[in-house]
This record gives sequence, C-alpha cells and structure tokens, in this order.
Amino acid sequence: MTAGTAQKISNAILSCAAGVASFLFSLTALLYLTELDQKVVAALVAGVFCLLVSYVSAERPNSESARALSALSERLLAVEDGDLISPAPNAVKRTMPKLASAVDSLFAEVRASIENAHALGMYDPVTSLPNRLHFRSEADKLMGEVLEDASSAMLFVDLDRFKMVNDSLGHARGDQLLIMVANRLRVVVNAEHNGGARTRPLLARLAGDEFTIFFPEIESVAEIERVSRRIVLAISEPFELCSHSVDIGASIGIAISPDHGTSIEALMRAADIAMYRAKACGGGQHCLFDADLAAEHQQKIETEKSLTEAVQRNEFVLAFQPQMNLFTGEVAGAEALLRWNHPRDGLRMPGTFIPVAERTGLITEIGEWVTAEVATTLANWHRTGFDGRVAFNISPRQVERPDFFVKLRQYFTDAGVPLSMIELEFTESAAMEVSASVLEEIGDLRAEGARIAIDDFGTGYSNLARLRSMPLDRVKLDPSLIADIEESEKARVIVQAVIHLIKGVECEIVAEAVETVAQADILRAMGCDIVQGFVFAEPMFEEEFLAWTGSARGRDAKSVA
Repeated sequence: MTAGTAQKISNAILSCAAGVASFLFSLTALLYLTELDQKVVAALVAGVFCLLVSYVSAERPNSESARALSALSERLLAVEDGDLISPAPNAVKRTMPKLASAVDSLFAEVRASIENAHALGMYDPVTSLPNRLHFRSEADKLMGEVLEDASSAMLFVDLDRFKMVNDSLGHARGDQLLIMVANRLRVVVNAEHNGGARTRPLLARLAGDEFTIFFPEIESVAEIERVSRRIVLAISEPFELCSHSVDIGASIGIAISPDHGTSIEALMRAADIAMYRAKACGGGQHCLFDADLAAEHQQKIETEKSLTEAVQRNEFVLAFQPQMNLFTGEVAGAEALLRWNHPRDGLRMPGTFIPVAERTGLITEIGEWVTAEVATTLANWHRTGFDGRVAFNISPRQVERPDFFVKLRQYFTDAGVPLSMIELEFTESAAMEVSASVLEEIGDLRAEGARIAIDDFGTGYSNLARLRSMPLDRVKLDPSLIADIEESEKARVIVQAVIHLIKGVECEIVAEAVETVAQADILRAMGCDIVQGFVFAEPMFEEEFLAWTGSARGRDAKSVA
C-alpha cells in the first residue's frame, strides 16, 4: 500500500467518524431538546464540529508535507557548509519517499562528480601521473619533511624529437608514446626507491613532453647522476608503436637542494635551465645546474628585458663591411651588420643578443628597424652618388608575418631607393623551410631588382632540389668551411666541392670571415667570386665606411656594383 492510499483511507475513516458523531449528536438533540433556541444552538454546535473535523482531515496531509519540505530546505541549505553526505530527512522519507530517494541519488552523483573532477584536476588524463598542480603540492609537503642536513634532487626530463612523432604519426600515437615513456620512468623510479613513503620519489608529467621527478632525500650527487643516466638509456631504447620503431631521447636537467634552491619553485627553475643546456648540447644526456648556468640565465633575462626597450631608445646602430670581387679587385657591395650600443655593457655583437631576440620574438621588431635604417641610409647615400648594393639579414620570424613583404617594399619606396640597391640574406635553414607562397614573394622581389642570398651555407640541412628551384643570386659560405683551408687538404676538397655545387646552380659565391691573404688566394684559385673579411676590411660605421669607399675609388677601384 502506497503512502498516498494510506492517507486517503485515514481521511475517509476520520470523515466517517465525524459523520457518525454528528448524526448521534443531532439525534440526541432532536429527542431531548424541545425549545427552538436550544435546537438552533445544538445545530450550530454540530455544524462547527463537522467543519472542524473536515478541516483537520484536510489539513493533516498539508501540515505533514510542510514539515517535510521545511526539513528538506534545511538539508539543502546545509550544502553551503559542505554537507554532501547526510541523507534526506526522515520526515521527507515518511511523506515523500520518492523525493527522498531522488535527493539521496542526487547527492551521491554530486559527490562522484566532485571526486572525478578532483582526480582530473590532480592527475594527467593521458599518463595517470600527477599533474603540475598535484606535483607542486605533494613536492612542497615532501620538501617540508626533509631533514635539515639532507639533500634533495629535482630532475626535469624533456623528450627529444617528440614533435616529429606527433607530426608524422599524429597526436593519438603521440599520446600512446607518452604512456610508454611514463611506464619506463615508473620502472626506473620504483627500482631506485628502497626507503619509506617519506623518501619515495615523486614522478609527474608537467605538460607536453615534459616530466619531473623529485627525490626528497639523496645520498650524493653522483647517485642522482647515475639515475639520470639510467633514464637517458631507458628512453633511448626504441619504442614499438603501431608497427613503427620510434627512436626518441631525453634531455635531463638536475638541480640539488639546498645548493641550487630551498624551494620547489627554485629547484624546478634551476632544473629547467640545466635541461635546456643538455638539449643545446645535442640532447640524450643530463646536465647539472651550476653557477655558470645561473649567470648565463640571468644574463639572458637582463638581455631580454633590455631588448624590449632598445629600439625605442635608439640603441641599435649599423656597421658596414665591404665585399671585394677577387677577380676584378673592385668593391662588390657591403653587408649591414647590427650592433647594440648597450648603455651599460657598451657595444655588443649580434651573437650576444640575436639568439635571445629570436627566442622571444623581438627579432621581428629589430628586423623592421634594420630594414627602415637601411632604407634611410641608402636614400642618403643615393643622393650623394652612391649606387652600390647593401646586404642585410632577414630572420625566419620576419617572413612568417603576412605583411613583411608589403612593408619592406613600402620602406624603400618611401625612401626613394630602388630595390636593385639591396640584397636580402636568408639563413640556409630558413631558405630550405619557407613555404611556396613565401618563395613566390621572394621571386617577385628578385624580379623587381633585389638580390637574394643564402647566408651561412654549410651549417644546416640543404635540400638540393630547393637550392636549384629557389630564386637565388648568391650563396655565402659559412666561416667554418674555410677556417682550415690553408692547413687541411680535406677542408680544401670540401670547399672545392661546395663551390662546384653552387656554380652548378648559377650563383655567385661569397666567402665570409676571410682573414689571411693565403685564404683569399686559395679561394680565388677555387673559383670563389667575392670575399668579405678582415683581410680586406673590417666592419665600419657609416662615416668611416663612406670615407673608406671614397679612398678605394681614389685608388682606381672601379665603381661599386
């Protein structure tokens, strides 16, 4: 029998009892009362009695429901205090059992959802390892329990060549590979653990292909370096991934507490810096953080901060290094070289700040300044009769911008400088990787008179088909190729082969950093067209360069071509 049916039966019985009582009262009044006013009073009393009984019968279920709803409201308001465990009130269970059951089910689902959300918020969904948030929290706790004279170690593990797996096999296969890597790391970490819970290493995946391992207590630095070597070897073993044998590696940075920091944040930062050094050294190895790395990192931070304001403060300046034709002896042009007139450090060479500018993206702003400065400088020279050509470097970051070629043309058009007076130098790697649309834009510039050159040839990967099809006028040999040509037969053979290759695609050859007359003579004999280096002239600022070129003309040098 349901609660509603029982309530109806109870009300019916109560109504019948009220009717019987009213009948008996009325019958008694009719039999024993003789006066009219007494009968009227008796009738009124009987009517009020019947109304009272009917009211009670009607209000009984309502008052019970009201009490149940009030109790339910109090239960729901208890959620504000974090109560998700208490069941539905008994009053609700008695009067509205289905509602009570629904409330209990709702709270059970909410608790399950919160637990799932907590798990998702604390663990990496791919590898099931603790994520960055969980790792920081647990590592902080472990760090707080470390004995005063004990040392801890933080390992920052970054996979080598993982992006190639994602690009070639897809992100789903990349996730499978991450799971396999996590399992190998677990094996190494578990094998190294022989203490209690307080000293158990904490392994986590931070993001992408980055993992961290925190060792709360270590016996020595040599021990943690041994563990790092084990990890490198474990990750270097091929992975079988959907019928593919995948070879990746791991670069590991190590930071030791308290030497390199006394907080988890400081250790992670130091280990991250050391990891980048390991990766820069070729990957597949570990690197221990030290004072030199700290100083280098601080220098990069300061350089980055200063670079953001260097353009606005007009701290950059161009130097110009002449290029000489080995066969005619005439000045064949010049290269504009960037210098940073640092307010504290003085004149800084590009190698000290260009890598930072490339990494941070500031190179686009600096490159735009160089373009505008070359345009302004050539406009001034052009008015004085100078008709030479000036080369300047173009960063890969610049050509990625959709407005680069439009702006470049605009600068020289506004300055009244023909494009035939400029030469754009692209690094070898950038030239090999640019898209077909960029190649088309470069070809249009060349058709309008600009010369196109590949810089630092011989240091990167060259696609010979691209070299043959690219709109190209000059190829500049990297200084490392010609450094030993005086003493090394092998070096001479390599340079001769490269020169034949470049001649085969009908390009001029420029040799940079030529420092001796002997080097220049050997390059001339090999067929090199143009040299640039201290043997001929060092980089000069504008006033000195103009004086030098005027002096060169005075020595019967032919006009700058």
